[in-house]
Amino acid sequence: PIHFDWRKEIQEGTLLGPRMAIAGNILDGPRPIWPGSMAISNEAEARQAVMSTKQDGYDFVKVYSLLPREAYFAIADEAKKQRIPFAGHVPQSVSVAEASDAGQKSVEHLNGILAACSSREEELRQRLNAYSNPLPGQRPPDSSILRLATRLMLETFSKQKANALFARLKQNQTWQCPTLTVLRSGAFINDPSFRNDPRLKYMPAQLRTTWDPANDSRFRNRTAEDFALSRSIYKKQLEVVGLMHRAGVEFIAGTDVLNPFCFPGFSLHDELAILVEAGLSPMEALQAATLNPARFLGKEKDIGTVAHGKIADLVLLDANPLDDIRNTTKINSVVVNGRLLDRTALDQLLTEVQARAQK
Repeated sequence: PIHFDWRKEIQEGTLLGPRMAIAGNILDGPRPIWPGSMAISNEAEARQAVMSTKQDGYDFVKVYSLLPREAYFAIADEAKKQRIPFAGHVPQSVSVAEASDAGQKSVEHLNGILAACSSREEELRQRLNAYSNPLPGQRPPDSSILRLATRLMLETFSKQKANALFARLKQNQTWQCPTLTVLRSGAFINDPSFRNDPRLKYMPAQLRTTWDPANDSRFRNRTAEDFALSRSIYKKQLEVVGLMHRAGVEFIAGTDVLNPFCFPGFSLHDELAILVEAGLSPMEALQAATLNPARFLGKEKDIGTVAHGKIADLVLLDANPLDDIRNTTKINSVVVNGRLLDRTALDQLLTEVQARAQK
């Protein structure tokens, strides 16, 4: 709920910040992955969660990985009735094609995409669901199960299935927000260059501690084999983004900020560079962070492009990003809702952030 306070202050000009489209609480299965999520077990709870999300004024419903199948389709149906979009993860109980047909507006992190491109998709989804969502009383599954499923996902990739899926995503206008930044950091987090990133000076000490893979349960027990496998998956994910793009699937740029080495602000520039690496042109990568989000949110009349009569949210660069997408980091000044922040003002903001981070 604090996001509503922030949004009001930003709109009133008393707080410097971005335009915000705010998700309701994560809707997850009976034993949610993250604290603070709404635990959904059945259709009735699913419908009530959608209605309360709408009534509380949130902009969209966020669905997550462990939702039961019946509950997910109830969310989809109720969201349509309430005229509120739903987006997020594709639950392991549902295929990506089914989620697209049900009206999920966007898929984050390429969630479920590789499994959906497998010639043994159903078997893979069952294996992954059993790994992530053991029955009550069962011991947590051995990580070797996940390794086997991951190898199977790579070995059974089918271009024919992929092409059919991507055509469906395009037809249904199911957007993709691949967050390649977080996928890359997960695959390469044991690389010392991450821990030597100069941008860490802007992050609070507590956050830097949680970003250390030795302190993260998702990474600290990984073997060299696990990292090699995760890097093979990441390479395949880059390939799949290129295939989806060429098939006409639409993208918005995101990073999954505050996951390890996903920096507020900075990592969006990283994401644009990786999108170009995956096969988008520099212009298409720029549009994934400007025009496309405006279209996605239905606000292209006001924002998203530089045009007379639109809101002045602008960045002025010292070099052309169409020549090299990394030139988006060469920022001369920023205009936020008509307010000019020149390089001196931007540097002062960074100095203040660094000072606060050191406390």
